[in-house]
Amino acid sequence: MTKRHVDVPPAVRASIDETIEYVDDRLSGDDTADAVGEILADLFGDADAFDRYRNGESLSPMTRMRVRSYDPRNALIETEHWAEQELSALREAKCIRYLWNGFDQSPLSNDLAFALPFRQVLANHLFAEAGDDLRLFGGIKIQCGNNIEMGDGVVVHNDVLLDDRGTLSIGDRVSIADRAHVHTHAHDTVDQTDVTNYETILEDDVRLGYGAMISAGCRIGKNAMVGSGATTLGDVPAHHIAAGSPAKSVKIKPGWEPVADDLGPLVDNRESRRLPKEFPESFEEFDEFGRTLSPPGES
Repeated sequence: MTKRHVDVPPAVRASIDETIEYVDDRLSGDDTADAVGEILADLFGDADAFDRYRNGESLSPMTRMRVRSYDPRNALIETEHWAEQELSALREAKCIRYLWNGFDQSPLSNDLAFALPFRQVLANHLFAEAGDDLRLFGGIKIQCGNNIEMGDGVVVHNDVLLDDRGTLSIGDRVSIADRAHVHTHAHDTVDQTDVTNYETILEDDVRLGYGAMISAGCRIGKNAMVGSGATTLGDVPAHHIAAGSPAKSVKIKPGWEPVADDLGPLVDNRESRRLPKEFPESFEEFDEFGRTLSPPGES
């Protein structure tokens, strides 16, 4: 795609660079939660009220509730229920995700000149590995964050799900279109509370079309493309185009035929990427459904 290079005025660019450096420095300190609280309060014009709250001054009940919510330690999120995740690592990652989600609700998130470098900094602090020159757009839903490895030059468009309850590996120059879903965990069809985590892999130069869904444990090969609305239940070979639901290989990218596999159904290798089910610490079990799961005639 041919794009025109444009930029904001030099004075604005200098202000952006200064702010990004400030955020990076604050997140590099010892207390990430405290830094996130201060940044969010400042982002939404509540710095003075946040300071009064922290100093124990009197505030109206709603104001106190609002400014207290800037500190991620005062909020509960869904991933904290996931017992297979190591809790201290999850709570550290939660702080950056909390800032990421809060930023996406702010007016500044609409300014690409600021939003793209801001999310690059957040990715640097959140992901297990974050490459350079990332272009991460608005509304990306990240489940944990610390289980993602992302290469250089990756583009993730609006309202994408990056599920890393298992592990998610994304290579260089991968492009993920709006509303695509990339999964790393799956629920048992009988017992919904029985979750299996997988390693899901998007190799270099992969393209995912609008609304594509990559099932947990799939590998999308180098330079492959998954079409809009497709659902993969197996591995897409390198240089192939997969389409449909369930997806199958329907075409090889022109020029790559001599080095590509034959067309056809996707080979399902997901079980080879199943992760061991381990609980890193003791916990109080919580069953959100409480269903009776025994088939008729069984006790």
